[in-house]
Formats: sequence, C-alpha cells, structure tokens
Amino acid sequence: MEAKCIARYIRTSPQKMRLLADLVRGKTVGDAIDLLKFSRKPIALPLEKALKSALSNLMNREDAHGVDADTVLIKEINIQDGPRLKRWMPRALGRATPILKRSCHLFITVAEDPERTAKRLAELEQKRAKRVAKSKKKQENPTKEASE
Repeated sequence: MEAKCIARYIRTSPQKMRLLADLVRGKTVGDAIDLLKFSRKPIALPLEKALKSALSNLMNREDAHGVDADTVLIKEINIQDGPRLKRWMPRALGRATPILKRSCHLFITVAEDPERTAKRLAELEQKRAKRVAKSKKKQENPTKEASE
C-alpha cells in the first residue's frame, strides 16, 4: 500500500533540498521526522511537512488499518527543478549580472513495510492474548473462592 505527496514551488534550490532528501531516503517515516525536526537547516520544515502529509494520506485510505509511522518506509523521494525567478544586480561601469532565484518540486512516495507491519501485528496479538488470559483468570478466581 502506497501514498504520495507532491509539494511544488518550494523556494529553495534543488541542491539544498537534495542534501536533506538523501539523508532521509529509505528510512521509516518516524525516524525521518525525528531527524528533520532536529536538523539545523531551514529547508527541513517544508520537507517534514510534506512527509507528514504523505503519512496522513496513507493513514486516511480506506484499506489502511493499523498503519503506524514506524512501519511506513520512504519508498521514493525525488527533487526536481522548478521555475527560476530571474533578477538583475547592478554592477560597476553600468553593467548588470543575472541572479537566478531557484525553486524546486518535491515528490514523496511512502509505502507500508510488510515485515514491520507483520511484526507489529504479532506483538499486538500477543498483548491482546495476554489481556484475554488475564481476564479469564479473574473470572475463574471468584467462582473458586465462592464454592469453597
């Protein structure tokens, strides 16, 4: 099961965005959000926002049950060039030099990791089985005390 998020026209250069994208590629969403939260780079905020949006898109699907941030992997993260704002800076002797203010588009695909999901569901099933066994013991104990 997959979900996507697209963030367009982010006002930073693609090179700066790719530095952080390479940092979180292939990690779980929970680990990536923690990593971006404590990053010192200002561009981490839009990347974190897009990542949370992709996770939310996955959780809000009809066939998504029990999806957790720790069981979802960043399957693909792609940064593409956006449009450039062209500005001019005055220089000496009446000349002007161009300034390119770059932007980028961010494409994120997250997918549920089947191994982690199966492991998590097995842990939840074990916890449920323990609770059921515990409640059965509580139900059995008062009847034994009453019969004696």
